[in-house]
Amino acid sequence: MNSEPRRAAIYLRISQDRENTRLGVDRHREDAEALMKARGWRAAGLYEDNDISGVGKQKRPAFERLLADIERGLVNVVVAQEWPRLERNRVDGVRIIEAAQRHEILLTFAKGSDIDCTTAAGRLSADLFSAIARNEIEVKAERQSRAQRQRAEQGRAPKGVRPLGYTIQGEVIPHEASAVEAIYEAFAAGASLRAIAAALSGETGPDVPVAPPLPRHTRTLAQERNEKRASDGLPPRPVPDDGPWPPSTVLGILRNPRYAAYSTYTPSTMQPDGGKRRSWRATILRTDSGEPVRSQWAPLVSEATWWAVQDRLDDPKRVTNRVGTDRRHLGSGLYLCGWRDPESDEMCELPVRAHSQRYRCEGHVMRKREHIDTYVVETVRARLARPDLRDVMPTSDHPRLRVVADEVTKHRGRIARAQADYDGEIIEGRDLKRIREKAEVSISALEAERARLSLGSGAIAILHAPNPVQAFDNADLATKRAVINALCTVHIHPHPRGRKGFNPATVTITPRRAHET
Repeated sequence: MNSEPRRAAIYLRISQDRENTRLGVDRHREDAEALMKARGWRAAGLYEDNDISGVGKQKRPAFERLLADIERGLVNVVVAQEWPRLERNRVDGVRIIEAAQRHEILLTFAKGSDIDCTTAAGRLSADLFSAIARNEIEVKAERQSRAQRQRAEQGRAPKGVRPLGYTIQGEVIPHEASAVEAIYEAFAAGASLRAIAAALSGETGPDVPVAPPLPRHTRTLAQERNEKRASDGLPPRPVPDDGPWPPSTVLGILRNPRYAAYSTYTPSTMQPDGGKRRSWRATILRTDSGEPVRSQWAPLVSEATWWAVQDRLDDPKRVTNRVGTDRRHLGSGLYLCGWRDPESDEMCELPVRAHSQRYRCEGHVMRKREHIDTYVVETVRARLARPDLRDVMPTSDHPRLRVVADEVTKHRGRIARAQADYDGEIIEGRDLKRIREKAEVSISALEAERARLSLGSGAIAILHAPNPVQAFDNADLATKRAVINALCTVHIHPHPRGRKGFNPATVTITPRRAHET
């Protein structure tokens, strides 16, 4: 008869120990050691996952080591406080039960009984404990989810990490709010995510938009948490070093509907709306008729600006671009080719591209950039100096924008009602499909119109400046491009052969009518 004492491994886990007090794991360890002493077992190792949840995607290193040591034959018994400390998700529950069955491991608990997984009754007990633990988690998650949705339906600020520009209660933080407004203005004017991130990081230059430099938001949040810890008499925790803003953070700010005062809610079952890049739109909480729920906090950007930014972010040309969206030349992709086909007399009108020191449309035009840009800038400056300037450029509060928003809501309501009729077996699937497709076509056209009416706020700032010409001269490249695009269309024609010097007649600058953009 083998009189060797069993080799018992202690597994400890506490879901949350933010202050690293270790009170929970120390208490559980003492209970486990007392049980081992009473049973006469020998310690085979201590496996501790402190401050690690048993659910979600977070790895449990000690749990993985425990399973590995079981496979190596180093453990006969696993001691834990109770079953939920050992596992609280289906996959890990199956793994520990199967490992215990293969290697004849006894599972025992300081607050519970032994489970012998080598018997059918033992495995049934383990399955029941596992199911009960998971049910507790799911019930708690449902309760928290319902509370979060209720807050969203009331338009109250959601709990969690505060976004840039707001307190956790939804109050505006002025200097951060200014940065958020500048981010939207710069992107709406044509700046890239990378250029905006550079501006927030303190960089300056002709290709960098105007935005107040700020420390990275993660650093600010860590400092605020330490201030709260100090007021509670707790020691500070490490604060990450400051560094350049990543473009991905700028993207998250531009995608967040909360800045347009939309109330948001993300159910765990929500699938991305048309892909990951569009999922932010799907978080906007809507009424049964499809109307967005407005929040109790103040918006930092207009609805028109937010939707115009989403339309630009969703542009397939941006999504498939792998080399960046920065424009380094005033007319690249903005000026159009004015070459005419001698047979059809149709104009090319493709955007020209920068090529060395020239603008080029291959096979049609090759013109010196400096000459073209100088002429265009002087023409635009002259237009900006005219007293009727405000009658030329559209603004973000164009009365048609509210009509467009109402029409979009109306079509979304039709989709929602058709879905309800389908669920109630009032209409058939083909009817739902027909109604949805027709409404979505209308919504797409309306959103395109909204984008045309919503001129970038950076260009609007030039319009309303006390001295528009000076404001244009001091603007970054993206804003200048937005102003040019709002005021006129530029066509570059081939330069007559044999003639030297710049001929203004080879560049056609056609003023836009009000609200044409």
